[in-house]
Amino acid sequence: MESQDPVEWHSRLLRAWQLALLRFAVTLDNADRLNVMAIAAEIDRGGHSSEEQPSFSFFRKISADLCSAIPRQNDAADAILRQYLERIEDPRARRAFASAVEIEIDTAPPRTRKPKVNNWLWRGLAPRSNAPLPGTRSRAARY
Repeated sequence: MESQDPVEWHSRLLRAWQLALLRFAVTLDNADRLNVMAIAAEIDRGGHSSEEQPSFSFFRKISADLCSAIPRQNDAADAILRQYLERIEDPRARRAFASAVEIEIDTAPPRTRKPKVNNWLWRGLAPRSNAPLPGTRSRAARY
């Protein structure tokens, strides 16, 4: 059996956790909530044996907060869900989760500003063409 890169293992587990949260948001099924909590416990363990009690509990706590916020069981539900949405890097996953929990997000691409043209800077100067300024004679006419 080939050993897996720890970073790749962790990123796959995080992706599975996000997808499990999305599935729970869609179904609101207790089995899906338990799946979210099981994956969170696995992430908190960090690849150590399952017999050890992990001292790290970040994902279990976040998962419990999200699972209670998804069906809007507490007053801070929208704030918790919006905070989680900001952490999702994949735009497709962010849109899917926002849709599942019925939160509107800004999906418009960021507006780009047009560069400001400072025409006043060049006011009064002759253009770079060979044409003479009005009221002056051309070089050819002088000779």
